[in-house]
Amino acid sequence: MTEEDLAVSSRGLTKRFGRQVAVDAVDLAVPRGGVYGFLGPNGSGKTTTIRMLLGLVQPTAGSHRLLREPMPDRAASVLPRVGALVEGPAFHPYLSGSDNLRRLDAADRTADPRSTEARVSAALDRVGLSAARGKRYRNFSLGMKQRLALAAALLVPRDLLILDEPTNGLDPQGTREVRALIAELAAEGATVLLSTHLLAEVEQVCTHVGVMHRGKLVAQETLAQLRAESAPRARVVTDQPGDAARVLRTAGLTDVTETAAEASGVLGSIAPDKVVVELVGQGVPVRGYAVESPSLEDVFVGLTGRGFDVSG
Repeated sequence: MTEEDLAVSSRGLTKRFGRQVAVDAVDLAVPRGGVYGFLGPNGSGKTTTIRMLLGLVQPTAGSHRLLREPMPDRAASVLPRVGALVEGPAFHPYLSGSDNLRRLDAADRTADPRSTEARVSAALDRVGLSAARGKRYRNFSLGMKQRLALAAALLVPRDLLILDEPTNGLDPQGTREVRALIAELAAEGATVLLSTHLLAEVEQVCTHVGVMHRGKLVAQETLAQLRAESAPRARVVTDQPGDAARVLRTAGLTDVTETAAEASGVLGSIAPDKVVVELVGQGVPVRGYAVESPSLEDVFVGLTGRGFDVSG
């Protein structure tokens, strides 16, 4: 994939805070028109990376481009084409939701003031805040604040959207609506970089995945490729799990485990039907047999050694 095909790219992007390396030589490759799921436990460096991409934090080393333009040299021309939601949204507490959006729009030199009202209304409607447009921001719930931040990112058409935990604080219905919105934006041609710890978001809307762990980018590929590279497990239901486990090891399966009612192991290059033949041939009764591909959570834990919401 060439630079021309990428909406976000970086080379050796690094950030140190004293002796601590928060982001360690990250090479991002976010394809144009894709939805890139940026995954990692809390403390893995995702938000710091995003802040560097947007010019909010100065990198210690490395370089990066947004929409094929070098940053921060071309920030003035590039950032108006980028919508962003980073960490907690900040608005004027005494203003209403619509007035906050009007104020933001007035500060955007690339926005047409003649269409402000129409765009503010459209953005509020798109995130489900039309009924609360006159409510003061200080009276918003966390979920409403998150929705307003999304509306701000959508005031004008964007070529790139960088969203850091966009469903934070939303109820299940709101979360589903945001996922649908992300899919709509991608279908309209925008590139979305979605930082999240929710696997359901990634599985439902993302085309590509990058996994951070302790400041390093430990995996980066399409979602399908990431799953395909993880070996499936063969699972045997039997009343002789000990004998079944022995046969699985003999047949060449690895990471063999057993419980009171089943045995399983990683197939690797072993043909699934060969396992059944070996079991039956050695007199092990097979009450059930399945080949299970690892879930995205299994893949993630395999890459990082831990689950989500664990500080790196």
